Amino acid sequence: MTRKIEELLQKKAFICDMDGVIYHGNRLIPRVAEFVNWLLENDKKFLFLTNSSERSPRELEQKLSRMGLNVSEDHFYTSALATASFLQSQCPGGSVYVIGEPGLTYALYEAGFSMNDVNPDYVVFGETRSLNYEKIEKAVKLVQNGAKLIGTNPDLSAPAENGIIPACRALISPIEMTTGKSPYYVGKPNPLMMRHALKRLDCHRAEAAIIGDRMDTDIIAGIESELDTVLVLSGVSTRDTVEQFPYRPTFILRDVGEIIGL
Repeated sequence: MTRKIEELLQKKAFICDMDGVIYHGNRLIPRVAEFVNWLLENDKKFLFLTNSSERSPRELEQKLSRMGLNVSEDHFYTSALATASFLQSQCPGGSVYVIGEPGLTYALYEAGFSMNDVNPDYVVFGETRSLNYEKIEKAVKLVQNGAKLIGTNPDLSAPAENGIIPACRALISPIEMTTGKSPYYVGKPNPLMMRHALKRLDCHRAEAAIIGDRMDTDIIAGIESELDTVLVLSGVSTRDTVEQFPYRPTFILRDVGEIIGL
């Protein structure tokens, strides 16, 4: 074991991406259970931080439970929660038109927002499997009439059980291209989400590391937040694609199991 890996093991807290790090769709990635057990047995602080806005923390807890992992919902933080928190700070008690799944709608309700398809303050867009032309047309009209366009995250694609699928930035592009208005993205690599995570962990950045599978979101988010970064090759980025970026992670590992020597 190198000295650097030994230093990584001494970190007090770990911020872990989920898609491509913990699971692909509904399939747990090998050696994840052992890594999570190591976190729990060694009293490490940890947060599963996902750019996906589809599910609430409770739903994520239940999803992992179905895969055999028992992790309480306070260990999850999503781009939906980060988006709701950001908008609450900008426009308390405002209104939104939402294109997304229940996890996003629920987070916005909990932050005090009302749903409005006539003259909302914001059009908020997250990953969804129910996108259709009517919703795009409605969102375009609202943005043209002055609603601000918000994306939960800037991911173009996401790993799934059967390969790579479109994510938020790809799905929101028709609205952006038609209106000429660029969305403001709240999720990684926006440092806002990393600050929220560190605050939840009650941890200084020097005591934490981020683990992710994407150079363009997880790793750059960690670098810009001055955390040690761990790129795992179980998701989107590969050793070849790493060379395309002008920055590098602190560690490049096969998967989370390699952190603990598996």
